[in-house]
Amino acid sequence: MAEYAPFTAHNGFVLPPIGLGTYRLNGDAGAESVAAAVRAGYRLLDTAVNYENEGSVGRGVRLAGDSGAGVIVTSKLPGRHHEAPANRTSIEESRSRIGVDAIGLHLIHWPNPSQAQYVDAWQGLIDARERGVVDQIGVSNFLLEHLERIEGETGVRPVVNQLEVHPYFPQVEAVEAHRELGIITEAWSPIGRAGAILSEPVIRELAQSHECTPVQVVLAWHAARGVVSIPRSQHLERQRENLAAVDVVLDEAEVSAITALGRSDGRLFGADPRTHEEM
Repeated sequence: MAEYAPFTAHNGFVLPPIGLGTYRLNGDAGAESVAAAVRAGYRLLDTAVNYENEGSVGRGVRLAGDSGAGVIVTSKLPGRHHEAPANRTSIEESRSRIGVDAIGLHLIHWPNPSQAQYVDAWQGLIDARERGVVDQIGVSNFLLEHLERIEGETGVRPVVNQLEVHPYFPQVEAVEAHRELGIITEAWSPIGRAGAILSEPVIRELAQSHECTPVQVVLAWHAARGVVSIPRSQHLERQRENLAAVDVVLDEAEVSAITALGRSDGRLFGADPRTHEEM
């Protein structure tokens, strides 16, 4: 990962440009896939309570042996556990399933605004950090209004906000606002689940000119914007290919051309955090 420096949050917390998404990497096969990724050089892994694979991810890190040193495992607090004392128990159970003394990074999975408990959930993460159960805390799918509220009521700013970000939904305003606040933006489904995006002429032309794959172009676009991407793959060859995307350097005009693919209806399944909720 020589071309793009790690990204740094307001408190000095550092993340690499590319991590591994682990959704549906379950059981022994999932653990083996995670272990292979860690041996290949991944230093950021993303899981969640609702993925039901925290145990396999933690086991994969251990299977990787010495290669697992320094790997940051991210997990997420589900909506059904926002309220205290459920948030405390949930975080502690995640720690036990992953098999660590402290979770590297723990996020609130969705704000679930109609439940009106995401501030309680955030306070639960703050308390967990103070007790040493987690090292760093952040959020996922939070809008700026949600970020402002949790910081206003607790005085603590997240280090990460994980959002849906891909060329059809580039989240320009959110990415810029996060940059100003010192919050690292992470992209889930960073290639739009490998759909029509990869067939876009601008993506294919850039792949040809940079002698790389369309997927690598999209991941390089994220890195050039200062966005951490967490593509999922269970296959070692694809994992290595994704990680190598940091060697693809796009200029400003190329980044802008990809960003221009953004659509007003670009969300993958209409999951607007103002209304969408997951428990």
